[in-house]
Amino acid sequence: MSFKPITIFYALACYVFAQLFWWAMLLVELQPERKSMVLGEGFVFISLMSFGIYKLHRAIDREKKISDQQKNFLLSVTHELKSPLASIKLYLQTIHKRDLDKEQQKNFIAKSLLDIERLNDLVENMLLATKIENKSYSFPKEKFNLSNLVEQIVSRLQIHVCSKEAIITSIDSDVYISGDQFAMASVITNLIENAVKYSPECVPVHIDLHTKDNGKVCFKVADLGIGINDEEKPKIFNKFYRVGSEDTRKTKGTGLGLFIVKQVLDNHQAQIKVKNNQPRGTVFEVSFN
Repeated sequence: MSFKPITIFYALACYVFAQLFWWAMLLVELQPERKSMVLGEGFVFISLMSFGIYKLHRAIDREKKISDQQKNFLLSVTHELKSPLASIKLYLQTIHKRDLDKEQQKNFIAKSLLDIERLNDLVENMLLATKIENKSYSFPKEKFNLSNLVEQIVSRLQIHVCSKEAIITSIDSDVYISGDQFAMASVITNLIENAVKYSPECVPVHIDLHTKDNGKVCFKVADLGIGINDEEKPKIFNKFYRVGSEDTRKTKGTGLGLFIVKQVLDNHQAQIKVKNNQPRGTVFEVSFN
């Protein structure tokens, strides 16, 4: 029979408390006049010991949660990699083994390219997250057309979502900002993919990009999905964190998307707010100064 280290630690802590109580009782019996001193020092020792155990317990719990999230991340990444790879393999094997007409071949090749884009997005997310955490990414900034970038990403993701148009846009033309276009593309992609992922199939996701009267640029992604509880909203930008239980969650994902979003926007001095949508769902609102 094996014992967990935490069980052994608590057993030792109980033993220390029992020994302390025993020796205090013996000392008071031998020297009754020192009873006040023994009680005072015993109280201080027990308080410090209890505080240390409490902090250690919280640290262990925190490490366990991080460990569970990392395990879930590895499982999710494995699944996210295997799914498009299996799809690409099937398409290529079909093209290779069957006598398909030119139109069917084009269709299968197009679908394979979409799966390759999914793989590319996943790899870029992992690389960018690693570089950001290691502080090895410099965020090179230049002025670029945010309107064109959003439209390009929406156009690419639209065909992943549904047979009909499921990403509805309202985009001002020629909205320019100064920033890292590559990193900002990751922000936009992650926010839209997140909205689609947590929405029912073919339910519209609304994308807005406007310049306000005060000159601020506002980018908004609104979905009609499952929503986010108020208690989880402060946690969703943590690395590996995903909404819901690790054991019962059914949606795909690595827990890196919103972590990257927050890190990139902080580096651009941009603010992101998470609001409840009506009648249900979530709104992510980004403001650029």
